[in-house]
Amino acid sequence: MLLAQLETYLAEIGLSATDLQKQQLVDFVHLLNKWNKAYNLTSVRDPEQMLIRHVLDSLVVSQYLQGETFIDVGTGPGLPGIPLAIMNPDKQFVLLDSLGKRIRFQKQVQFELGIKNYTSVESRVEAYQPEQGFDGVLSRAFASISDMLNWCHHLPAEDGQFYALKGQLADDEMALIPAGFTVDEVIELTVPRLDEQRHLLKITKQK
Repeated sequence: MLLAQLETYLAEIGLSATDLQKQQLVDFVHLLNKWNKAYNLTSVRDPEQMLIRHVLDSLVVSQYLQGETFIDVGTGPGLPGIPLAIMNPDKQFVLLDSLGKRIRFQKQVQFELGIKNYTSVESRVEAYQPEQGFDGVLSRAFASISDMLNWCHHLPAEDGQFYALKGQLADDEMALIPAGFTVDEVIELTVPRLDEQRHLLKITKQK
């Protein structure tokens, strides 16, 4: 059931996936649904809605990722990091969250699904000091773009980019983007079966 829906949705957003990748994405939804009953990882309760609101909502940014190393800040149960890691086995992801139960879930997913290209880190973003910067800093859950940039300014490599996944874009929020950052691109995203606005902002730190 979920697998057939996933195949339809992937075709709609123009993403091709191997049988293994499709199975991993569906298994991720099943695990999220199972753990959610005890750990309350997401307010979405229905697996079909998880597929749309979490997996597809993450995957629509896949084609825009440039580089090899990414950090997903405030990843929660691994969104968008885990779906993106499944679909981009050639890239490496760090999944950062401050809540232990979310990190435990991510590690269980990694163990059960055999995903090799992400590492889960339990830390607050301002306390996390990587040895080297990332090609991309992803965030789906931040309250505001200015908070994301202020708290994550130390994370990108010299030519790295911020990828802010947003719903509606408010003019007042855009006006509060701190000095020293440039919005390079605003991309309107379409998520199958989701009648809500979605945007991806690509932002760079001025040298």
